[in-house]
This record gives sequence, C-alpha cells and structure tokens, in this order.
Amino acid sequence: MQKRKLGNSNLEVSALGLGCMGMSFGFGPPADKTEMISLIRTAVERGVTFFDTAEVYGPYINEELVGEALAPVRKQVQITTKFGFAPSSEGEARWSVLNSRPEHIQEVVEGSLKRLRIESIDLYYQHRVDPNVPIEDVAGAVKDLIQQGKVKHFGLSEPGVQTIRRAHKVQAVTAVQSEYSLWWRQPEGFVLPTLEELGIGFVPFSPLGKGFLTGKITEDTKFDSTDFRNVVPRFSPEARKANLALVDLMSTVARRKSATTAQIALAWLLAQKPWIVPIPGTTKLHRLEENLAAAAVELTAADLHDIDAASAAVKVQGARYPEKLEQMTGR
Repeated sequence: MQKRKLGNSNLEVSALGLGCMGMSFGFGPPADKTEMISLIRTAVERGVTFFDTAEVYGPYINEELVGEALAPVRKQVQITTKFGFAPSSEGEARWSVLNSRPEHIQEVVEGSLKRLRIESIDLYYQHRVDPNVPIEDVAGAVKDLIQQGKVKHFGLSEPGVQTIRRAHKVQAVTAVQSEYSLWWRQPEGFVLPTLEELGIGFVPFSPLGKGFLTGKITEDTKFDSTDFRNVVPRFSPEARKANLALVDLMSTVARRKSATTAQIALAWLLAQKPWIVPIPGTTKLHRLEENLAAAAVELTAADLHDIDAASAAVKVQGARYPEKLEQMTGR
C-alpha cells in the first residue's frame, strides 16, 4: 500500500484508510466484535495504517473495538478519533447536542485515550463545529493537549472555510474530514482550494456514498430498522431510482478498466490530489480487499474526463442528511 502525507504535516498514512463506524453503529446492529477485530487486523496486514473512529459512535463501543484490535500493532498505525458531541448519561448517542467547550475537551480526551488503549491520539478532530464556542478556543484547547503529549495532530470535520482559516491561525490543522465522492462534490468549490493553499490534508468519509456507489443498492433495497440511511433523503426509494443513473455511467468506465464501480469511485478520489486519503468503511473481508485494490487502479486523463462528464450529466437527487444534521455542516 502506498503512503501519503496529509498536507504539509509529517503525518504519513496509507493511501486508503479504514472508517470503522459501521462496525458498531449507523448501518444496522453492531457486527460481531471478534469478526471485526479480525477484519481490522487483516487491514493492517494488507498495509492499512490509518483508522478512523469517534467517541459518539455507539457511543464509546467503536473506540473500544478499535483500541482492542490495534493494541498489538500500535506502533504500525495511526488512530484518529473525534470529540464535540455530548453522549447522554444513559450512554446514548446524542447527535443534536454539541459540546466543544475547552474544559469538556480536556475531560473527554481521557476517556478516548483509555478506550483506545493509547497514550497519544494521532489525529483528534472536532466532530462538528459548535456555534456556541469560538473555534479559536477549540483550537487552543487541542493545542494544549498537543503540548501535553495527549494528541499529535488537530483536525476538523465538516467545517466551513472561515472556520478552517481561524482555527489554523491558532493551531495548525493537519486534516479536514468531510463527505466527498462522485455524488457529493461540494468540497471542490471552496474547501479543497483552501486546504491546498494552507497545506492541509483532506480525508473524505463516505467515499462510496454510504454504499450507494458500489452498485449493490437499488430502489428496492430494504435497510435494517436501525440503519441511518432510512432517514437520509438521498436514500428514499425515489431518489435511489434516479441516482442509479450515476452508477450506471460509472460502471461503463469500470468495465473498461476491469474494475468494480466501487474501485473506480475510490481511484477517482485518489487521483484528485496527492494529499487526499479516503476512509471507506466495511464489515466484510471481500469488500475490504475490493476497496484496497482500488489503490492499484490507474485512471488516465481520458478516464477522469469521462467520469467527470458522466457525473456532470446526472443531477443527484435528495439531501445527504436530515435537515437537523445538515445544519451542522459547513459552519
């Protein structure tokens, strides 16, 4: 697996990381813990060094899973997690309650370190921008953690451009994490040019469109009752039917390259900038191997032109989040 540096930082990671959220949370019931530990360790054997989790995934259980799985190979990997939501006292994930007060950050980092079984978090993201806390205060709190040796690098998830600039003046931002894929290209407008200017890496989550760009989801697909996609407008049956046009166009390129549509989607992201590191998630070994093989798919200028033309020809239907969560992005 090739390595990439996130922006101008010294944080070097595998060209493709592994998003671990879906192993515990978001896409149906938690997967078998023993199987997921095996899957994570297999990813390490295949060259993956970059693993993504968050306090609120579960909450807590995903950090515990990642910590247990990676403990034997800690020196080989980089582990990222996130703060900024406020799980309830009953241990429920509360996606509507934000808390990035500096004293809260100082408190919750201890829990993440313990669950992850590490002494220092390689990359610590603010999960969503908290409008009630100046970003300078957040960046200052993480700067303190870096000075204390509890964190190595600072990141932001789904921020707006002005927030990125303001935070970066206080504490260098190593990476920004946001959704980015062939069916969500909004970061190209302002975020990516800003990151290039400032020397900040970019970590696309949902690079396969929450599974849609694999071509395995149709308008008739039924999701588990606990699956987050049930409340995502882009995954309504009507939207899925319309959006399959994008997958059909991508599949033409995939056949030409003897690849899968998922591999084309990931290879396209890798071809955009050398400081982009996608983090596709999966709970299945064959999907992990399929995704990692995307790093070997070389897209020519003509391939990229065809993909861009196909993407531009399809107007993707449906919002990517329910309204309340949509309001938390781009601040």
